[in-house]
Amino acid sequence: MGKIRIKTIGEEKVEKQEKIDAQKRAEVKKLKKPTKVKPVGGKGGERMKQVEVSDEEIKKMEQAESITSGAPAKSEKKATKKTVQAKTISKKHNKAQKLIDSSKKYPLDEAIKLLKKTSYARFDETVEIHFNLQETGLKGEVSLPHGIGKELRVVVADDKVLDKIEQGTIDFDVLIASPSFMPRLVKFAKVLGPKGLMPNPKTGTISDKPEEAAKKFKGGALRYKSEAKYPLLHQAVGKLSFADKNLIENIESLMNAVGVKNIKNAYLSATMSPSIQLSIVGSS
Repeated sequence: MGKIRIKTIGEEKVEKQEKIDAQKRAEVKKLKKPTKVKPVGGKGGERMKQVEVSDEEIKKMEQAESITSGAPAKSEKKATKKTVQAKTISKKHNKAQKLIDSSKKYPLDEAIKLLKKTSYARFDETVEIHFNLQETGLKGEVSLPHGIGKELRVVVADDKVLDKIEQGTIDFDVLIASPSFMPRLVKFAKVLGPKGLMPNPKTGTISDKPEEAAKKFKGGALRYKSEAKYPLLHQAVGKLSFADKNLIENIESLMNAVGVKNIKNAYLSATMSPSIQLSIVGSS
């Protein structure tokens, strides 16, 4: 049974519009109706002659369909392009950058004064030093005389610490263990290893006197390590609120530990500031 269409009688405008719509539907139906093609050769199952529909006819079909459905024709749809907004550098950063001569290498004391002058952040920024080294694989341990402005959470491995790790709680930055306790930590290697928290004799975190080792780390000792694939080293050396003298002593301690001969270039920066290139006496 076909569709039942209701005809409105008595309203001339409505009747006229319905007549127009009916004609349009008939045109669409006619255009969509497949054309019967006789097989070449006259018998069934033999080759059929291929009939191609022109682009103009397809366009007419789409337009006719869009009139009845109210949707735009496919050929008239416009592709929307996604625009990605480029990140812009803030005016404050640009202003700070203008105070620094990028072609100049600054002595350490001048660089620290300039770093504080170019600071525009509303918090106590971390001071960082970045080394371009002669080779990769450089690592070691150094004790900064004034720390880095962050109190390290150092613990000695015992039963309570193991219980917390087993429950998924890691509330320490450095884990110290005695050699005799290491077999009990093996099962946590997959958890501690990727975080760099597994005790290791090379980093001084395995000691026959774990309590003394813990005091050393709490006093400002830290481990430094260059990137795995590139001769680059990045290290925090204090806070911008530190006295100039304290920052100088921290940076010099790190440079001496790394070895001035191993440093090609050095750059000083704070969390939000542009970098300042340092002049290093004795470096190549």
